[in-house]
Amino acid sequence: MFSLRPLLMVGLGLLGIMATALPTRAARADDAPLPAGVIEEGHYQAILGDCAACHTQPGRPAYSGGMPFKLPMGTIYSTNISPDPVHGIGHYSEAEFARAVQLGIRKDGSALYPAMPYPSYARLSKADIHALYVYFQRGVTPQPVDPPANGIIWPLSMRWPLHIWRWLFSPSVQSAQLRTNNQFSDPVLARGAYLVEGPGHCGACHSPRSITLNEKAQTAKDGPLFLSGGGVVEQWVVPSIRQENRTGLGRWSEEDIVEFLRTGRARTGASFGGMTPVILHSAHAFKDADLHAIARYLMLLAPAQKETPWVYDPSTAAMLRRADMSQPGAQIYMDRCAACHRTDGAGYGTVFPPLAGNPVVMTADATSLIHIVLAGDSTHALHTSPSAFTMPGFADTLSDKDIADVVSFIRKSWGNNSKSVKDSAVRRIRRSMPQPATPEQRPKN
Repeated sequence: MFSLRPLLMVGLGLLGIMATALPTRAARADDAPLPAGVIEEGHYQAILGDCAACHTQPGRPAYSGGMPFKLPMGTIYSTNISPDPVHGIGHYSEAEFARAVQLGIRKDGSALYPAMPYPSYARLSKADIHALYVYFQRGVTPQPVDPPANGIIWPLSMRWPLHIWRWLFSPSVQSAQLRTNNQFSDPVLARGAYLVEGPGHCGACHSPRSITLNEKAQTAKDGPLFLSGGGVVEQWVVPSIRQENRTGLGRWSEEDIVEFLRTGRARTGASFGGMTPVILHSAHAFKDADLHAIARYLMLLAPAQKETPWVYDPSTAAMLRRADMSQPGAQIYMDRCAACHRTDGAGYGTVFPPLAGNPVVMTADATSLIHIVLAGDSTHALHTSPSAFTMPGFADTLSDKDIADVVSFIRKSWGNNSKSVKDSAVRRIRRSMPQPATPEQRPKN
């Protein structure tokens, strides 16, 4: 239901750790014997930080970059962070690696684009940074390949203004760690705060941004805007993960949150959009204690806005059961949706998510629901949830008016009591979605 990915910063680019000349080999972690388990710990830190989501493009070697992101400023590609000394970061010393990850400064002194969430990574402990460095130097296979060149036009391609941005909006390592590490005496809550505010960088997507694209709140200490929702990114609404009753996690239990992060599905909803890759790449592999720490911390975050509590209304279910299809969208719902989501809107456990009381259904902006109806979506198979389920898209079979009617019906039913949507909203989202490849564009065997 929510999404954590750093690549979604609109108007900015991705991590720019790359060599600017043929490098000489730096003093590296493989120059000395390693304590047992440090590479495994570094691998786990890379999972917590969701590094693979941006730096492993399908069809390319692990951590070799090449993930394309089309932004208003042009197309940018994630960089090679394997230990290759020419094409990757094999020429980085540990101090240079830490400076890049936590302060956003490359080996050559230039600034990284802050889609690399270094304002959050500034909170990483010295031990975790060391483990990450060892893993990327000795636990990852060097990949002697470059990603495609960024397609950013001048003067937007200049990096020096990013130093000003970093000075204004990114905390120092000392101040970041003080703000995160001294919040709770309870070790479980302290761990949850560290994971959410630091390596998890949840605020990169779930906190609102100002016109200068900085997060308006970077930690819980910064006030209720933290994790209160990040707007619309790539035609998905990034919801609040605070304790709002209707549109946040206010009716989710600790076990609901844990199950969602572990499998991408829970009795209260399923992952979609940018959150699904986070589940696939990282969250499903978190240690059980860390999942509970994250959930317990999120459950402490007071709602950012007051909402009338959601209460189930059985009148829609009763209307459908007596075959009353007088409301716009009711017949479409019965024909296309009810088999999986049921006439009472409750869905079927963790197989087909509920529509009644689902926070995604009740957000003020219906973009996510419209997107799912148009394009469909899937819950993926994992070792934590071995069965995959797919909802088909209806872009080819339902008109804009049909989709507006059924989405409005869902948003008004079962106590959801949310605003209807217009045909024009469906039309706008339809036009902005990627179009399927034509036969001429499809790769030939």
